[in-house]
Order: sequence, then structure tokens, then C-alpha cells
Amino acid sequence: MDDQDEKTPTPQEIEKEISNFLSKKFGSSVKMVTPRVLPLSAGRNEEAQAPKPKKIIDFDLKPEDLIAYLDQYVIKQDRAKAVLATKICTHFNRIRRSQTSPERVGSMVGRIKNNILMIGPTGVGKTYMVKLIANKIGVPFVKGDATKFSETGYVGGDVEDLVRDLVREADDDIELAQHGIIYIDEIDKIAGSRHFLGADVSRTGVQRALLKPMEETDVELKVPHDPISMFQEIERFRKTGDRKKRTVNTKNILFIMSGAFSDLAEIIRKRIARQGIGFSAPLYENRKDFDFLSRVRSEDLIQFGFESEFVGRLPVRAVFESLDEDDLCQILKNPNNPIILGKKLDFAAYGIDVKFDDRVLQLLAKNAFAENTGARGLVSAIENALLEFERCLPSLELTKFPVTPAVIEAPHSVIQAVTEGDTDRLQQDFDRLAAREKDEIRRYLEANRKTLATKYNLVLSPSRIETVAAFYAKYIMDIGSIIRHVKHLHDEIKKIELYFYKTHDINIVLEEEAIDYIIEAVTEETLSLEVLRKKLSDDFEYGLKLIREKTGRNRFFLTRRALTDPESFLNSLIRNELKMA
Repeated sequence: MDDQDEKTPTPQEIEKEISNFLSKKFGSSVKMVTPRVLPLSAGRNEEAQAPKPKKIIDFDLKPEDLIAYLDQYVIKQDRAKAVLATKICTHFNRIRRSQTSPERVGSMVGRIKNNILMIGPTGVGKTYMVKLIANKIGVPFVKGDATKFSETGYVGGDVEDLVRDLVREADDDIELAQHGIIYIDEIDKIAGSRHFLGADVSRTGVQRALLKPMEETDVELKVPHDPISMFQEIERFRKTGDRKKRTVNTKNILFIMSGAFSDLAEIIRKRIARQGIGFSAPLYENRKDFDFLSRVRSEDLIQFGFESEFVGRLPVRAVFESLDEDDLCQILKNPNNPIILGKKLDFAAYGIDVKFDDRVLQLLAKNAFAENTGARGLVSAIENALLEFERCLPSLELTKFPVTPAVIEAPHSVIQAVTEGDTDRLQQDFDRLAAREKDEIRRYLEANRKTLATKYNLVLSPSRIETVAAFYAKYIMDIGSIIRHVKHLHDEIKKIELYFYKTHDINIVLEEEAIDYIIEAVTEETLSLEVLRKKLSDDFEYGLKLIREKTGRNRFFLTRRALTDPESFLNSLIRNELKMA
């Protein structure tokens, strides 16, 4: 056959051939119609074609603010918190400044991006800290596992997928996605093997695939040979008529990477030992791994198995300390820790309220430390200790469960006592632990009053601290969520003042002690805001209008006593006002 015979027919030629065949067989009554993908008319899709306004990164956090936030959740790691908070705040404040004052910032050739490498043993809070930061600053955030990259070879497809995931996290807002955070864990697993002769392409190839995204490159959103991606592009063209390629620029995307680096401390120790040979050389045999890791250099990372170009794109390094038994205990005692709160939620699913004795937390920390997996061991320790109770108690109709050392040491005896209805001792222990928990939360709030008040823009008066402590004892929520709830109630109560003015033309001001009383009543579910709105009208409308008619006064301050005994308050107010009139 010649080249003309081998030529593949076009869709139009195929359509013509089929149409001729149908006409010959069925006549002119049958025709073939080919669907065509056309953009929607401008009139029907003006909104889709309208350009979106460029979003400005709303970021004004300072390093000390972010450190104070992390201190509420993360035990120890002061140096690592300082490094992460400082460099992340600087990164996003630079972006904000460049967007708001581009003429002052200008374009700098060879700009170095402060990508971060986190080094530390497993279970010390590396991933937890990054998630806390991403949640706080409110930018798109995706997490990847470096070990998954090595499974697909060294073409780097998975690396670019992380950038595309940022767009999905940003609800398809490319501009916002270009200012997100990509976090890659287990990065030490893609270091080239030091015992492997030749190029270890399954690992070093992944490092090379990361080089351009870590610095600056354009990643196309359409994935070649991916049917879903192709259909999405067809749908976008159908709606907008836009054929342009959509790309994401990684110039302002911050990369944070972490790993345990189990052999890195030994590499650093040998380097230091070589540099200190002689009678006056310091001895390092008894030093901890953290002492060596804190002195890490680029040459150590290169010897570990990373290529120099890859190390150069991670200029900021944060080293995490190992956690000892006391640290693990402090994690459990922290009122914001998700481990104890999570276990409370497990039992609450069956209507069982749980309180923990401090001695139990110390015992759990000891068992977790023995597992040598850091804070991750706490989950296993608490599961092993309480699994039998989680299985049996839902069938025994117990609603209050105090976790004391006696409960941990003799679980079957406790379950037997509950089965026989002998729960007096458990009730006494529960009441004791509930009172202690409330006292500890009160002390925590008092110790962190200034930080919390600034963070949530809410005055933490003694009565308000009492309300937050009571709420924590009754509901399963972290301190931040409770204070946000109280702040919401505070704002809603202030709106009732405006409602009263619009309805009755009388200006009332609820004193802070009165607001605290209302918040407490709403929290204890003895009062609702709707009932309060009606009660204020019923109790004060006519009395305050009478005073206004007699004295011309139209602004009144309502105290807690006014809410609890409105008749006495109004009588006293009328007498005082009439005397002054």
C-alpha cells in the first residue's frame, strides 16, 4: 500500500462515509448527527468568563504570636517552634508585602525560598506541628509521603500531583494555591543508599524531580494520559471557551520536609571526632543524639545520601528533641491534647463520661516511653489499658467512669463490681476526679489568661474562667473551641442590646457580670437566647419607659442582680432616679 492508503481518516470523512451508507440503506429518513463540544454562549455564562479578582494573602501574624499558639498544643521543642514560626511568618509576610506594595519590593533575581527541613525521631510532634501551623494561618495545605514517590520511579509525577492537590484544597483557586504549603514526610527514605554502588535512581531520581518545584517551575494542571483530567478540561472549555493551559507556579509555595534520620547523628559524631583529634579534644561519647543533630551541616546531609542541589534547596533546618517520660505525661495532662479528648469521645459514643486520675496518666506515659515511639506510643498505651472497658461497659449501663490506678491494675474486678451494681466507689472517685479536673483547667486558664484573651479577643474575667472550666468538665472540647464558643455567645448577647433598642427605643447595656451570668445559664441549658430576648422585654420594657418619661434618661446599665431580681432592681432604680429628678 502507498502512504495515501495508510492515512487515517478524519472524523469528518468517517461521518460522511457512515451518512452515505445510511442513506443508501434507509433513505433520507435516517441521518447521522455528530455531537460537538462548543463553549456556552457569553450571555449564558458571563459569570464563568468574568475574571476573578486577585486575592491578597491576609496574613499579619508575627513569630511570637505563632509561637504562643504552638505552646498551647506542643510540649517542649522550643527551638524547633521558634525556627518554624519565624521562617513561616517571614515567608508569608514577604508575600503579603509584595502583593500590597510591589513597587517597593521589586523583582529580585535569584531569590532564595526558605524551605524547611525538620529532623527528629518519630513521635516528637513534627507532623502535628505543621498541621497546627497550616490550620492557624489558613492557607491551602497538602501532605505527601516521600516513600510513595519512589514507587513510581524517578519521573516525578507524584511530586507534581502534590501541587495539583493544592489547587483542589484551594477550591480550584490557582492564585491561592500558589501560596500554599506542601509538607513531605519520611524524606529521609529517599536518600541514596550509602552501601549502594552507582547511581540509586529510585531515590536520587526523586530528589531531582523535587528540585524544580522546590525552587520555581510551572506545573500544568492537565495530566497527560489521565482520562479524568481530560474530561475536566473538556468541561471547563464547554463552560468558558478557554483553551489556555492552566498552570501553577511554585515560586511562593513553601516546602516543608521531615524525617527521622536515624543514622545522621552517627555521621555528625564521626565528623566532629575527626575535627577534634588530640589531647585537648572534647569527649562526645555520652552526648545525646539531639546534641549532634543540632550541629548538622550540609556536608552531613550529603553524606547521608542527599544530592548537594537538593540540600541547597532546604536552607532552614529545625531539629526536634526526643521526648522523655515526663514529657509524655505533660502531653497527656495538656487540656488540648487530642489523645485524651479522643478517648473521652470513644466512651461518649456510648453515653459514658470519663475522667482520668493524674496517677493513671503517669502510668500510661511510663508504658508509652517503654515502646520508644515517642508520643505515638501514648495511643497504644491508652488503648491497651482501656480496651476491655470499652468492650464491656456499654452493655452495663454505666454512665460515669473514673479511670484510677485501681481500675488499671484490676480491670476484671472493676467490671465484676459494675456487673453486680456495686458502683458507689466509682461514683465517689468520679466526683473527686471531676472536681480536680475543673480545678486544673481553672489554673491553666489563669496561667494563660493574657495569651488566651489576646488570641480570642475576649476578656477572661474570674467568672468567665469559671464558665469555661465548667464547660470543659461537661463537654468534650479543647480549650480553644470552648473559648470561641463563649466568645460567640458574648457577641450574640451584645446583639440583644441592639434588638431591645430597635424594638423599644431604649438603650440597655448589659454589664460584663450580667453577660457572664447569661453565658453560664445558656451553657447549663437553663436559658436560651430567644427566651432571654423575650424575658428582657417582659421584665424591663414598662419600668424603663416609666423612668424615661419621668427623667428623660434613656440609657440603663443592667447588672447580674437586675437579671435575677428585676422587680427589686427597677424599684430601687425608680426611687433613686425620682430623688435626683
